[in-house]
Amino acid sequence: MSLPVVALVGRPNVGKSTIFNKLVKQKLSIIEDTPGVTRDRIYSDVVYKDYKFNIIDTGGIDAEKIAFNDEIKMQASIAIDEADVVLFIVDAKEGITSNDYIVRDMLKKSNKQVIVVINKIDSKQAKEHIYDFYELGFDEFVEVSGEQGSGFIELCDAIISKFENRKYTEKEDNRLKFSVI
Repeated sequence: MSLPVVALVGRPNVGKSTIFNKLVKQKLSIIEDTPGVTRDRIYSDVVYKDYKFNIIDTGGIDAEKIAFNDEIKMQASIAIDEADVVLFIVDAKEGITSNDYIVRDMLKKSNKQVIVVINKIDSKQAKEHIYDFYELGFDEFVEVSGEQGSGFIELCDAIISKFENRKYTEKEDNRLKFSVI
């Protein structure tokens, strides 16, 4: 049985890479305030409770016609296709933007299980925008602070609830391994 796959998608600078790094417990994704730093898909594994799953970080989906945006959107589309569950990362500080609606439309067409992850809830502006995200039309929402690390137990519980008892057990690999040099 293959491991479940979880993809992180959203517009630029909502904290996808920060959340990815927190979930994998190491700094694999580069974190910058500059949009477009993450362009390709970045993969890793997460182990939580009795579950193990693959996770994919993607670049920010942006409708603006500038270099690499079409390629980033294509990479995010591939990640959505691979995923069993999609984490739609939004920014509570800024509220909903036109790019959030573009991501929403992509996810609605995909028919994937979606959890809206409202990031940056540790800011004062967050409380003003939290309920705006219900306008996106999804059923499940989890509030987190990627930077502070709050809300991650609730997030992981929400993720594994989508796996239909696909628990992970470490099996010894008895396959013959060799290398030709």
